Amino acid sequence: MNMIKSLVLSSGAILTGVVGASAADLPVKAKAVEYVRVCSLYGAGFYYMPGTDTCIKLGGYLRIDNNFNGSTLGQPAYNGDLGQGNRYRDYYVGRSRMALTVDTRTATEYGVVRTFGQSDFQFDMFGGPTTNPAVLAAPGTSAAQLYTVGGGYVGVEMVFIQFAGFTFGKSASAYATPWHGYPGNNSSFLMGGHDTVTGVNNIQYTAQFDKGVSATIGLDDPTVFNRTALWNLSLGVGSTGAGTNAYGGTHVPDIVGNIRIDQAWGMFQISAAAHLVNGSYNTLGAGGVPTVLSEISGHPDDKWGGSVMAALQIKNLPTGAGDDIKIDASYAKGDTKNIISTSGGSPSFAMFGGSGFGYRSVGFGNTSDGVYLPGAFGTGGIVLTNAWGIRGAFNHNWDPYWSSGFWAGYSSVRYDGGTNDNIRGLGTTTAKGAYCAAFAATFAGQAAAGNSVGSYTCNPDYSITQVGVVTRWTPVKGLAFSAEVGTFFLGQKMSGSSMFTATAPRPTALYEFKNQSTTYLNVRVHRDF
Repeated sequence: MNMIKSLVLSSGAILTGVVGASAADLPVKAKAVEYVRVCSLYGAGFYYMPGTDTCIKLGGYLRIDNNFNGSTLGQPAYNGDLGQGNRYRDYYVGRSRMALTVDTRTATEYGVVRTFGQSDFQFDMFGGPTTNPAVLAAPGTSAAQLYTVGGGYVGVEMVFIQFAGFTFGKSASAYATPWHGYPGNNSSFLMGGHDTVTGVNNIQYTAQFDKGVSATIGLDDPTVFNRTALWNLSLGVGSTGAGTNAYGGTHVPDIVGNIRIDQAWGMFQISAAAHLVNGSYNTLGAGGVPTVLSEISGHPDDKWGGSVMAALQIKNLPTGAGDDIKIDASYAKGDTKNIISTSGGSPSFAMFGGSGFGYRSVGFGNTSDGVYLPGAFGTGGIVLTNAWGIRGAFNHNWDPYWSSGFWAGYSSVRYDGGTNDNIRGLGTTTAKGAYCAAFAATFAGQAAAGNSVGSYTCNPDYSITQVGVVTRWTPVKGLAFSAEVGTFFLGQKMSGSSMFTATAPRPTALYEFKNQSTTYLNVRVHRDF
């Protein structure tokens, strides 16, 4: 009996030890994992960064563009090889881009602190490889090496911080409308007003008032984005009628601002900008002969220019849900970039018509903020260029999947002086007169060589007209297929004909001055994410 009792007690002890050991071997309960939480304070797509009160949103888009008889982003064939219509031009150009955006926001006692950045990863042929020897020999052509197999580049659009009403960094100008140069179009080349959709370095402050009224004032860096050219006409003009740029360094930022009202019916905005036009040096040597730029020759006095813009959006149209009209009108004096503006710059235009080695036509449209002609060649002061423009679009939704945008724009650039200013018997006291004297001097060598210089009336003024339509199909949310057709008209004011040497491969010949036009097709696939 004692033996049985001992066995039972021993077995119990053994079982107790086994159970105890098993309990000791069980894992300790882990600390709860802090999963990413949805942040609903700033709209869809935001999440709290773990361990912080900062919300973050990652997004972007992927876009494939195919362009026919034009360049990337729907650029018409208005200059370069495309404008000449020569054998070096690309009849078709494609581009693939992926844009990535990072948006962070944190609530503070001063309001929301926001940071935003967008980078573009893309490969296209815009400014890429070419077989034109004249282009290959030009400075900076090595940049085309980015457009090789496995190449491409990264572009920076927006990088800014917002705090207590202030914005610091690369963002849209305080002068801009919400739609920039895109009231309803795909093309990045609808001119007639301001466009800083890719951002400009600036500092700005926005004050919000009742009933949707706001006011913004800012300082923009004009170095890259808001300068066209300042021509020193003593250096002559080139084969496409453009002068030599003689802008000095950046002395002060552009002063910009707007007053805006946003309500259910739409939006109205008035913007203004002040822009300093400052030259580098004169080029007057002994006996009135132009020499190289030198401090000894002095410089023209700085001159302030500027621009104004009014913009209107009308929503809730009777034509259908989501339809709207967007329109803006602008005037500039010495601030031409706010009229002849694209997402990447302010172009000049040189378009040729005809073919073969016979009589052919050409149209010029050269863009500047002002001109000057030092010392004995004129008054020596800067004469600011005048420009105005208007553009807009009507956007219509046919049904939940199909929509169209009907858009148009008109721009005009005018140089001071009478409409009859020309090279015959004219002094050089007006911008037109100084320009036309330089134009005549550039091509005087043709007469000396025994070539007929033709008979022409000189007037550097020009206008451009643009019309187009884009239709989009959105089979699912965030995915759109679109096709856009646009036509570009150049209305130049030169008349008659002239013998001159065009940019290769166009030959030296007698060219008639005529208005020109071109049409392009853009096909796009776009996916937001």
